Amino acid sequence: MGEIRVGTSSWADQMLLRSGWYPRAVNTPAGRLGFYAERFGLVEVDTSYYAVPVPETTAGWVAATPPGFTFDVKAFSLFTGHPTPVSVLPRDLRPAGGPSRVRRRDLPAGAYDELWSRFRAALEPIAAADRLGAVLLQFPPWLARSAAAERRIVETAGRLRPWRVSVELRHGSWFADEATALRTLTLLREHDLSFVCVDMPQGFASSVPPILVATANPAVVRFHGHSAAWESGDKQDKFRYAYGERELRTWAELLTGLADGVDELHVLFNNCCGDQAQRDAARLAELLGRAALAPTGVSRGG
Repeated sequence: MGEIRVGTSSWADQMLLRSGWYPRAVNTPAGRLGFYAERFGLVEVDTSYYAVPVPETTAGWVAATPPGFTFDVKAFSLFTGHPTPVSVLPRDLRPAGGPSRVRRRDLPAGAYDELWSRFRAALEPIAAADRLGAVLLQFPPWLARSAAAERRIVETAGRLRPWRVSVELRHGSWFADEATALRTLTLLREHDLSFVCVDMPQGFASSVPPILVATANPAVVRFHGHSAAWESGDKQDKFRYAYGERELRTWAELLTGLADGVDELHVLFNNCCGDQAQRDAARLAELLGRAALAPTGVSRGG
């Protein structure tokens, strides 16, 4: 069976910091990451979606974590087609005038490639320390299935090679029926891209089915919860969900089965409301037992 790594989609979310999960004495960014890494072997970096970090920052993350710890890193929003605030771009790459939110077409000549260069430079310290898991390409809910969209996915992933890449698709057209879903999964498999299975509320316009399948290593499963307020627009309500014991036991069985066919499985809880994600991830790791890895030489706490 492949290695199973369990973690959460943030270690520094403001709601988590206010929840009391971190002891009062753990009050620095490095200290919090170190505390987190004593309990989980995997974390998803979401701050890289909002702004491209600098290598000094990512090198600090490496220094705060033990050997064997893994970072999955979410790609910068502009790269996956999301309108991005001009204010988060490096000052020397910001377009003069224009809208407050930009896409690739709004950037000065060469700025898009330079952003990619800086993003890759930010990942280098993580990769050099053998701590980089997969880079997550989370495409927007309006990216419908088409030949152009398929080319965009492949082209974007190509900019991240030789690193591993995972893809989260959030438009129902990719999974409209069994045959279409198979074509989508085949596309990812042919290009060695990890399909991201998402457990999320169903019945909404933005809902996609949780297809538990691996198309590349690592296999990736992200847990959003099942809040009835999924499309309310309020983050706290959107992710306010606690996984019950029966749900977690069922998922432990399913994930064990999925891990049989891969070298590595990444499991991430994104129900980031207070410390709920950390609590659910810790309980799932307990249910998975020795199959769920903590960092080498580090015992998992409660």
